Amino acid sequence: MRNWNFLGFLYLAFILRVESFKFHRIDQHVERISGSAGDVLEDDPTGRLKVFVYELPSKYNKKTVQRDSRCLNHMFAAEIYMNRFLLSSPVRTLNPEEADWFYTPVYTTCEYLTPHGHPLPFNSPRMMRSAIHHIASSWPYWNRTQGADHFFIVPHDFGACFHFQEEKAIERGILPLLQRATLVQTFGQRNHVCLKDGSITIPPYAPPQKIQSHLISPDTPRSIFVYFRGLFYDKRNDPEGGYYARGARAAVWENFKDNPLFDISTDHPTTYYEDMQRAIFCLCPLGWAPWSPRLIEAVVFGCIPVIIADDIVLPFADAIPWEDIGLFVAEKDVTYLDNILTSVPPQEILRKQRLLANPSMKQAMLFLQPAQPGDAFHQILNGLARKLPHHHKTIYGDNNVLNWTAGPVGDLKPW
Repeated sequence: MRNWNFLGFLYLAFILRVESFKFHRIDQHVERISGSAGDVLEDDPTGRLKVFVYELPSKYNKKTVQRDSRCLNHMFAAEIYMNRFLLSSPVRTLNPEEADWFYTPVYTTCEYLTPHGHPLPFNSPRMMRSAIHHIASSWPYWNRTQGADHFFIVPHDFGACFHFQEEKAIERGILPLLQRATLVQTFGQRNHVCLKDGSITIPPYAPPQKIQSHLISPDTPRSIFVYFRGLFYDKRNDPEGGYYARGARAAVWENFKDNPLFDISTDHPTTYYEDMQRAIFCLCPLGWAPWSPRLIEAVVFGCIPVIIADDIVLPFADAIPWEDIGLFVAEKDVTYLDNILTSVPPQEILRKQRLLANPSMKQAMLFLQPAQPGDAFHQILNGLARKLPHHHKTIYGDNNVLNWTAGPVGDLKPW
């Protein structure tokens, strides 16, 4: 069966190469994203909302970066770059009385990094509680609405639960003071205690300059059928195996490690980005959280993302037609991946590739510097603009004061 699959891939590669050549010779247009998704993707938020940026003591933001500049490059750096973007954005207002939204620049994933550069945000709830106490005692706007017209960037795994292990995240729950605020977060998992209703789900940060430096010719043949680099077992945090990724990654390895169609490994080569541009399908399985940066990398590099995460909430889902550009495989069907992927018709593969080639799709996934219309910064603003006007009852409907003493005891300690 594997030999037949490999021969089938060679035939598929030949067909795709011929059809791609025809596309470049005859039909050079970029396929437009149709319907409401395309309209949303091209929205211009300027003039549709005003944002007031609180001025906080530098210990909440600038000093954390000064202590460790690695914060500027890890996958949760959107909190830093969004603040910098807003400070010079035309949507910023210096008059809080006319603001639609209030933004508190607190860098919760930059306070402490491991030797490998990974953030450990376990004290972040205390930092966040301290920042909210500061704005509530210095300005009247938080108390006026209990935060209903405020938004926060909380990019770490499991959002404002601030923990990468699901059981501990669930125990902690959303920081109680954020119950009315809007969260802008990378974590998106349906029916999870760490995903608030009304949250704006965003992509993780991928350094745009690094992405650009690894681009290869779009005419390069896609000679890799299925590509994946990453963990299959998290032996440090899940020593018995099976719980990490709900067993999906382990199933990929056990079933396809010797399959010639699958280029999968735990190694992370220097040609990783180039390899993705040579691949037809890029596996994007869940890990501890449903998402990972490879989902964004796949889109940017035109590799069809194979999304294996049953309850994922995808970034900018009202603007990115994920069903059209990706392929969704149920976690229970991972063992059939070879049959599923080899059964996708060549014309369907080409259609997805043409959509992935749309520059606006790639741009929406990146936090560009300097910012450009339609990029991830603007998609966040679009999401905020679509939540206006605030419902009167949400803002002024009741006088219930949020409970400052709610939450796990450890989160209540001063920061």
